[in-house]
Amino acid sequence: MNFRHRTREEPEINLIPFIDVLLVVLIFLMLTTTYSKFTEMQLRLPVADAQAQRDYPKEVIVAVSADGRYMVNKVPVEGRSVAAVAAALGDAARGGTDNVVIISADASAAHQSVITVMEAARRSGLSQITFATQSTAQAGGQ
Repeated sequence: MNFRHRTREEPEINLIPFIDVLLVVLIFLMLTTTYSKFTEMQLRLPVADAQAQRDYPKEVIVAVSADGRYMVNKVPVEGRSVAAVAAALGDAARGGTDNVVIISADASAAHQSVITVMEAARRSGLSQITFATQSTAQAGGQ
């Protein structure tokens, strides 16, 4: 008979399956999350069949609401004049003229409001301007 004292093995918790499940959940969340680049203003973008929006390395997003208010990179602009918008664009661009101005104007915004942003961009030395739109598939869902 063997009367030697046997050492009890400590139970071991295997964390590898737990980490695998967490990584799968993390990947799922990363793939299903949408990152919106639009501002807090409620805008209804005009509809156009265009190419998908590209990400520009240096972009300045100008939001124009239906009532003519402006936001530059999510910062409200005080006033509605060309000079006020140009000052806000100059601050957002930080002196770089290679920035791309993306105009996100509400579909019912006045034409003059968009022209004001374009004139302010010209005065600030920003010559690359593009417009944000939504596709017809997105517009049909609203």
